[in-house]
Amino acid sequence: MVKENFVEMFQNSFRENWDLEAYTDYETKYTMTYAQVAEQVEKLHLLFQQCGIERNDKVGLIGRNCAHWAVAYVATVTYGAVIVPILQDFRPDNVHHILKHSDSKLLFTADYIWDHLDENELGNVRAVVSLTKFKPLAVIESALPIVDEETGIRLTLTKELISNETIQQLFDRKYKGNFTPQCINYYLKDNEEMASLNYTSGTTGFSKGVMTSGRALASNAVFGHNTYSGSSPTGKMLYKGDRMVTFLPLAHAYGCAFDFLGNTTAGGHTYFITRVPTPKVLLAAFAEVKPTLILSVPLIIEKIYRKQIQPMIAKPPVSWVLKVPYLNEVVLNQIRQKLMGVFGGCFEEIIVGGSAMNAEVESFFRKLKFPITIGYGMTETAPLISYTYWSQFKSTSCGQVLGNMEVRITDKNKEGVGEIEVRGDNVMMGYYKNEEATRAAFTKDGWLRTGDLGYVDEDGFIYIKGRSKTMMLGSNGQNIYPEELEDKLNNMPYVMESLVVQRNEKIVALVFPDIDACDKAGFTHEDVLAQMEQVRKDVNKQLAAYEQINFIEVQAHEFEKTPKNSIKRYMYK
Repeated sequence: MVKENFVEMFQNSFRENWDLEAYTDYETKYTMTYAQVAEQVEKLHLLFQQCGIERNDKVGLIGRNCAHWAVAYVATVTYGAVIVPILQDFRPDNVHHILKHSDSKLLFTADYIWDHLDENELGNVRAVVSLTKFKPLAVIESALPIVDEETGIRLTLTKELISNETIQQLFDRKYKGNFTPQCINYYLKDNEEMASLNYTSGTTGFSKGVMTSGRALASNAVFGHNTYSGSSPTGKMLYKGDRMVTFLPLAHAYGCAFDFLGNTTAGGHTYFITRVPTPKVLLAAFAEVKPTLILSVPLIIEKIYRKQIQPMIAKPPVSWVLKVPYLNEVVLNQIRQKLMGVFGGCFEEIIVGGSAMNAEVESFFRKLKFPITIGYGMTETAPLISYTYWSQFKSTSCGQVLGNMEVRITDKNKEGVGEIEVRGDNVMMGYYKNEEATRAAFTKDGWLRTGDLGYVDEDGFIYIKGRSKTMMLGSNGQNIYPEELEDKLNNMPYVMESLVVQRNEKIVALVFPDIDACDKAGFTHEDVLAQMEQVRKDVNKQLAAYEQINFIEVQAHEFEKTPKNSIKRYMYK
């Protein structure tokens, strides 16, 4: 059981790192020190009081990654309230539903998102506050009334009561110009209570509210602080002065746990990419910031491989040299050095998570001895289940089970593959106001069903084969994992992405072609169809008889995806 109190970790970090830089919005260079963050957090605590927010009340938060997003999150959890991070890509009707379902009483939002929300559809939200300068955007008259606990008098909330000017006056009156590290004394909420309510990205339908305890969040952050990571000066994954470029959505558990929570409580400096994180934007940020640790999803790494590395190694001189012993080591080393520079050249390792990584891409990086590793987790475990430092990583695995987590495999088939179940410090409390879904998520003896199929080796490394909900049965009862077929399809020329489904006992691959490559080759529509048929034949040569692809359907548009770039499989049949 983790000993550190989640709220106390922020309190200690602010006191110990007072003069260090904490947050920077990369594009504008707007920077806040730990002292400035602590001061703004205190002002938001005063705003909460003005709004009648009590401990364990819910506070919604939606917007692009930025310093003020982080400040609003920290202010909420250190006040003793529950943060409700909402993915900015959710449609307005989904945002309305989440705010109502979560019983949120306050909303922090980006102005551009507020423009699309309906003030009459916010449930019990009392006030809406902008993430730009924490100015009030709206006070909701239809919200539940504020009642003074001491007098019982019903109060009227107005914009003036929570304006920047009023909050500044209250702050000045309280501290009289003497706000110091010793002034930080947060309410140390029990770790077993809910700290965050995360609504899943919903790849199989409408999202559920994951109740995450302070224990789970602290456990993930502490893992980052204490985990040995090779040549790191302190022997830790995250440490004081660490530089992180944050481009994963902070409303998602993966980026939030390490880019933000772990780095903040360690005394690191977080740079927020406040716009769409295209490869061009990211590469410029890596070159300037020179991050010491990088968290990514497979899509980013795979794009760099396909667009920059694959064309280079496919050229005749290079491809020939790579087949020659000793000479190939020279070329691989040159590629490795070039690739290290692409990511800034100062990073300890790149940790990939969020979804499975393409096997061919992973194999090449391993051959390159590039410092990259793959972890495994889910929103319901805040998020980490397994991880291993890159030099000890086993190919095709997703790391070793964490020391504070247990894993077992149930309902194994003849290959030893079964459903992965977990328990430990990182596991959620359940789904908010959804007892039926909570019961379905846990076994009778308290293990969380991940919904993933795989196996664990003798060293505790987890290997994932696919999702239990997507596994298909062949005509003779054989298990077919569509993710494995998609992995092979995505390695083929002129294929951008794919999705494998089963129709009337036939296996059908839906394929979105690489439009740029097809245009460059001068393909007509008929040429594309012919190329996809050739892809089908070439992939089938790599597959067993029972998993042969019967048809390929060419898709005119990219697949709909969740914010972490997983295809919304439920939309395609």
